[in-house]
Formats: sequence, C-alpha cells, structure tokens
Amino acid sequence: MTDLANKRCAPCTADTPRVAPEEVTRLLASLPGYKADLLVGSISKTYEFPDFYETMGFVNAVAYIANAEDHHPELAVSYSRCVVTYSTHDIGGLSENDFICAAKIEALLR
Repeated sequence: MTDLANKRCAPCTADTPRVAPEEVTRLLASLPGYKADLLVGSISKTYEFPDFYETMGFVNAVAYIANAEDHHPELAVSYSRCVVTYSTHDIGGLSENDFICAAKIEALLR
C-alpha cells in the first residue's frame, strides 16, 4: 500500500486503460476492507466512527485528498459512517487512480 499511497493520480482520458480483474485482486490485497464490484467497475469501503464530529473530520480529509489528486469518490455519509466508493467514470471502470486514492485514505487513518 505504501507504494500506492506515495503515487500521484494521472489525468484520465477515454484512452486510459482499465485495471485488469487479476490486478484488481492484487491491489485490493493491500487495501484492507475494500471490496470490488467488477460488474460496476468500482471499489468501496465502509468506515465507521464513534460520532458525527469524527465522521465529518474524515469526510473533510477525504475531500482534501480528492481535491489534491483531482480524483473524486462517491461518499455516502451518515452520523457514524461513511461509505467511500471509487470508480473512474471517464473509462467506465477502475483505473490505478482509484487505488492510489484509497491507499492515501488508508495511510491517513494510520
């Protein structure tokens, strides 16, 4: 995961290659709790927190990462949880950027 967390997202175009299914499995091994939906072409994880304040702190940190990397997740936020879902819409599936950003979030929580 450290290698992914140290990378920067590259701009995506319609020509950006999707991550192959076997590579998705390999990359997910370094992202505990993330699950892939290969039919949709996304990865996601549910993060749980003791209260709303900590949940919102997490959401703001994810927003900072997303802005810095110019790669934005879908967030489903409630009182004590946030579901983070990554997919690269420009290619209709998963790019390396999705895994880079997920790794940055994991590094943030260490």
